[in-house]
Amino acid sequence: MADTRDQEFLEYVVKAIVAHPENVSTDRTVDERGVLLTLNINPQDMGYVIGRKGQTAQAIRTLLKIVGAKNNARVNLKINEPEGARGSRGGSRNADIDTSSVDDLRI
Repeated sequence: MADTRDQEFLEYVVKAIVAHPENVSTDRTVDERGVLLTLNINPQDMGYVIGRKGQTAQAIRTLLKIVGAKNNARVNLKINEPEGARGSRGGSRNADIDTSSVDDLRI
């Protein structure tokens, strides 16, 4: 059985910060590059998950990397931008965030 603690952790954290926890869902895929968690949320909750200047999303990604390192897995997060999300500027919200300080973390 695959270790899905990273997926459970993501759902727990996101459901705690959004206004519509019933709309939170995740998909987990594993390939040669590691684990990819895809997050789906209510369009009205994008601001809660992204945070000011992307700080909340960066914090979630950093925590997921730590959870993954504990289980010897590289975990990445993709946040699906739902149709009708507020504040869509046409730019990439999934810009690469520097998590090099925790990339090779051994716990």
